[in-house]
Amino acid sequence: MAAQPCYQYSIFNIGKGGANDAVPCLQQLDVCYSLCDLLCETSTASKQDQNCWKGGGIHSLSKAIPQFARSNAVSCIQAEEVHNRVTMKLHRWSPVSLVLAAITAAFATAIDFKTGLNSETTTEETEASFTKQSSPVQQTSSDSAVSLAAVEPVAACSDLLAVDLTAIGGSGSNITAAEEIDSDGITYCSVTGEYPPAVGWQVMLPLANWTQRYMQVGCGGLCGNINLQPGAADGSAEVSNGEFVLASTDMAGGSDGEFGLDEDKRVAFAYLAVHQTAQTSKKLIKAFYGQEAAYSYFNGCSDGGREAVMEAIRYPNDFDGIIAGAPAMLFTFQNSFHHGWLSVSNTNDDGNRVIVANRVSILHDAVIEACDALDGIEDGLLSDPRLCDFDPSTIECAKDATDNSTCLTTAEVEAVIKFYAGPVDADSGKHLTVGEEQFGSELAWSGVFVSDSYTGDIMSTNTALAAIKYLIFEEYPGDNYALSDFNFANSTINLLRPRHPVLDAVSPDLSKFYDAGGKLILWHGWADPHISPRTTIAYHEALQAEMGEDVVEEFERLYLLPGVYHCGNGEGPSAIDLVTPMLEWVESDMAPNALQTSTASEIGASEFGQWHKSSSGSMNLPSGSNPIELPTRNLQTEASSSGSTASPATRPVYPYPALAKYKGTGDVNDAANFEKGEALYTNKTGYWLGKDFFSAYS
Repeated sequence: MAAQPCYQYSIFNIGKGGANDAVPCLQQLDVCYSLCDLLCETSTASKQDQNCWKGGGIHSLSKAIPQFARSNAVSCIQAEEVHNRVTMKLHRWSPVSLVLAAITAAFATAIDFKTGLNSETTTEETEASFTKQSSPVQQTSSDSAVSLAAVEPVAACSDLLAVDLTAIGGSGSNITAAEEIDSDGITYCSVTGEYPPAVGWQVMLPLANWTQRYMQVGCGGLCGNINLQPGAADGSAEVSNGEFVLASTDMAGGSDGEFGLDEDKRVAFAYLAVHQTAQTSKKLIKAFYGQEAAYSYFNGCSDGGREAVMEAIRYPNDFDGIIAGAPAMLFTFQNSFHHGWLSVSNTNDDGNRVIVANRVSILHDAVIEACDALDGIEDGLLSDPRLCDFDPSTIECAKDATDNSTCLTTAEVEAVIKFYAGPVDADSGKHLTVGEEQFGSELAWSGVFVSDSYTGDIMSTNTALAAIKYLIFEEYPGDNYALSDFNFANSTINLLRPRHPVLDAVSPDLSKFYDAGGKLILWHGWADPHISPRTTIAYHEALQAEMGEDVVEEFERLYLLPGVYHCGNGEGPSAIDLVTPMLEWVESDMAPNALQTSTASEIGASEFGQWHKSSSGSMNLPSGSNPIELPTRNLQTEASSSGSTASPATRPVYPYPALAKYKGTGDVNDAANFEKGEALYTNKTGYWLGKDFFSAYS
């Protein structure tokens, strides 16, 4: 049999087969070790590296491979993967399997593999195989995830009705139902319940194929519903196969925000309900399966992203891995200065809209024409909108113009300049927000702060009023409060301070989460109209300043997706799997690097949008909000002449601040034609009047 890359062997299934399967699997594993032994001998490695296998032992791999990989053209990523996964297996195998693993690893270094290899494949072919596997895009299919044995229930679903939750939620904590249901062909034990004061939650425990993992899903907007659809999971077999126990909570919230007048409900929404749901889920897992979950994850976007980071700050031991998308982490500013500014900037003296949806394409086309090439490729996307310095006045209609189909009126230009600039304190001239609308996001404004008609309501108005009246201020401003009463000034920032530690999730001190071994992936669409990606960048920078860049590199990653809207969709490749890389990072210590995104048309509407309505329930769309229509995707390969379906465009995305750089040849819709590029924008977040909110707090 010709030599195969390590991942093609059945080593990852050893845990399911036990000791009987360990022998043949480990016998094949020695091929992987010997391949790397050969690479050491045939490469330009130093003498020390050439002896990287001497002394043997599985644990020597962790020290040898990184040094070897840096000093050689031939990648040894596969060998590092073997080390990571084998050591993870060692923690779970039986004593018999442990002995077999140790014996096999010791003998692996002594095998003279060259003779056998030459009879079936050449050294050049072997090196080519390794080079081919070392793609600039990290593969995120479930084939590369750690395989955990499936565990069957030891109790009936109805038995969970008897679980006592008083210790978690106090008197009045109840399980209201525990019944088997089918969802997408998977049978779950669905358990629902409530905590005082009116906190609803649901836990879904698969009856078959539970692979010892728990995932809690965040809730968007001001919540009030239960969302059990994990996002950023395109291609994750563990999610699609129903291998996770899933849970979520409505956080005692509601889109009108009135719950905020009740202190207990406000605290439940801010952080407590999410923590209680995690505790509840883990207790139910133990009761249902007879064991605890091996790993716990949180996956949220929008306010779910805020909830995600809040967990890392307040409850660092709840989750091993946290995925936080487009986080509304600076909640107090986000739902006052940000949405409030967008609303008043698009409202004239008569109370009508200044610019409407069918006019923003004029602006968007002009922005793309002016700035598309700044990232080195003209593809309809801005890889980093901060490079753009477009002046909207350049498309202002002439004063005597009778046709405005290709230009913007003076009032429209003034409005969009405000959208981009954000509010400024009149006394100091300093910005009141960390960042506003980004160039290239224009087509996403519809349904958020731009309506279809001049008299239509806009979501930003409703969102801002709900938060300002009921949540972010200590004193209730009154039933008749309007956005025209909101003072865009530094003095208002001081009114946000009392509830900042309760509602905001921007403390950069994640030392307890780091000490617990937690991993955090932040991600954000560059064209997000709801929440500025600059807020997420500012938090990433605050983490580095507080904890040190080297430490942050060990547990956090930030990915920014060009042309992607709020929690998905958009003109850019928005389909991404962050679940598998997170599993690999937590369970195999394989830190994520380049990941592949795509414009796969079958993805459809994002299941993670702030106001998305999914099968699990309504997201309580604020009255007056307009549904957001999906745009025509610019990055889409043409259908073949035979009429076949166009294949999805793919693009790598790298940890911030690196960018995907076009190699100069090949299809721009193919990720293989991109490589890692240096950051083109290197300035740090500038001073703004709320910058101190990103300081450590308890």
